[in-house]
Amino acid sequence: MPLFSKDQIEQQKPISWLADPLKAAQETMKRYGLWHINQQMGSRWPIACVAVEITQRCNLDCTLCYLSEHSESIHDLPLDEVLRRIEQVYRYYGKNTDIQVTGGEPTLRKPDELCAIITIIRKLGMRATLMTNGIRASRSLLEKLCRVGLTDVAFHVDTTQQRKGYSTELELNVIRQAYLDKVKGLPLSVMFNTTLHKSNYHELPELVRFFCDHATQLRTVSFQLQADTGRGTLTTRSDDITLENTVERINQGGGTVLNFDAVQAGHPNCNRYALALVINNQAHNFYDDNRLFGQVLRASKTVNWQRNQPIQSVYRFGFWLLKHPAIALRLTAWGAKRLWQLKNTLIASRGKATTLSFIVHNFMDASQLDQERVACCVFNTMTRDGPISMCLHNAKRDGFIHQAIQTSEGKYWSPVTGSLSGTEQIIEVIPMDQLPSRFLRGRSRKIN
Repeated sequence: MPLFSKDQIEQQKPISWLADPLKAAQETMKRYGLWHINQQMGSRWPIACVAVEITQRCNLDCTLCYLSEHSESIHDLPLDEVLRRIEQVYRYYGKNTDIQVTGGEPTLRKPDELCAIITIIRKLGMRATLMTNGIRASRSLLEKLCRVGLTDVAFHVDTTQQRKGYSTELELNVIRQAYLDKVKGLPLSVMFNTTLHKSNYHELPELVRFFCDHATQLRTVSFQLQADTGRGTLTTRSDDITLENTVERINQGGGTVLNFDAVQAGHPNCNRYALALVINNQAHNFYDDNRLFGQVLRASKTVNWQRNQPIQSVYRFGFWLLKHPAIALRLTAWGAKRLWQLKNTLIASRGKATTLSFIVHNFMDASQLDQERVACCVFNTMTRDGPISMCLHNAKRDGFIHQAIQTSEGKYWSPVTGSLSGTEQIIEVIPMDQLPSRFLRGRSRKIN
């Protein structure tokens, strides 16, 4: 497969995405031989999610970080520009698009600005996820964001963050439990993100067991494989950190074999997804019939699933089934068989069961961008000029975060000075050796 050079990368999606994004996504999947009954891109949605970065600042200095050495020196985007980018997401992909409100650490923005951001996402009929390390995500802030329409909160907790007093992933479960307690009772779908690297890879099975033990409070857990991109001090991953080995360790921790093929999102070398049915803290495979669930998911794409409203979503799906008796019969037969297989376990749990999603992301090294995978990317970042692959954005971040922003008056706002700069459209990047020490993070801090 051809690799991108830094000077050969297309920054914008073709116009066809604006005309019919679902069809354009489907055509992309067909072009690369990835179109089949279990493919979700181009079937249920044109994009899995779009990240809107509202700040480049962060209150941590992770050993694996997609931000650049210049990120800390960049001023926050004006609120008007953030809102414009959200409207751009809607223009490209329409209602029910998932937006990751991220950074940097998004809670470093003012609470009223965060509320304005979540409000417009909800107003446009899209879903907002707050991507946060949780340090500043207080209960009161989350309550405010829920009132204006926040759907999900995704807590990123792992050993790359070097939190004082915690040296292993298992020790960090204290923080994870505190975050679960913090959101208890809020109408939020809760996720946890973990970056996997050489020093914590062996802990993955135990971490999966922790998530299964708390499955009633969670919806999704995401594992991100180490990538050599951004300002992090860790670089090339170990040879044993692969998608296949990660799936194997998830299965080891869950005590079952989960099916990571029934639901596919974009390129198989980028993402893997499985759904577990958790009963008595024990995981059981849910998607055990690839063709059946591929057909159900494709046919039910019009059902509006709200992750933070599971009961209402089940009712919507039930009403949809009444209009599709053939699929209802097949699902009933499948359900009866599955209930019989799990009858003893369900009796022991008094019928209590929940689901837990497992996602594995295999992000690319900045110097090894694969053109096919970039074209098939289901996780985009919204730039000034449109959405692009998240891996591509991370690899060329400085070029994007230094773009001048044109105001309604025709002037240009400089992300370096945080002020209007007349008609200057190109903002020069400050040489690394001229950056003040307070801006140095990751590799630049280590060198200095």
